[in-house]
Amino acid sequence: MAAPLSPDDMTRLMRRAIALAKSARAAGNHPFGALLSDDSGQILIEAQNTVETDSDVTCHAERNLISASYAKLSEDQRRAAILVTSTEPCAMCAGAIFWAGIRTVLYGLKESHLTAMCQTPTNPSPMVLNMPCTDVFNTCPGHPTTVIGPLIEDEARAAHEGFW
Repeated sequence: MAAPLSPDDMTRLMRRAIALAKSARAAGNHPFGALLSDDSGQILIEAQNTVETDSDVTCHAERNLISASYAKLSEDQRRAAILVTSTEPCAMCAGAIFWAGIRTVLYGLKESHLTAMCQTPTNPSPMVLNMPCTDVFNTCPGHPTTVIGPLIEDEARAAHEGFW
């Protein structure tokens, strides 16, 4: 499990993940960004959502990040990494994080708060897997995953405002 980052490092990395989310949105994708950091706060890999540009509903930022990590990092580097994501990972991404062996996750916007943002009069029941990532991780207590969040949630929320 990765060593804890300083509060300043957590904020700096979260702001970078949020910037990646805004970049994804500017490219026509859903506003989600993620990165892997080492335990000193150095960014190893960055990714963003590419659902629209790749025409693939599974191209969430976290899943794209994990796929890229297999080409760029050793298993030991991946297992020691800290995943920082602009929004709490969905159930699909939490599963991918678990299987990749990443055991520390920091997130900005809570998934249930995103779900509330997605609900509109014309879409009162958005198609989301509204499940906290900890529910996925807790299904295998022998391999615990540390989850920290929400962090700077108002800033993370801003990437989604007016999108849904």
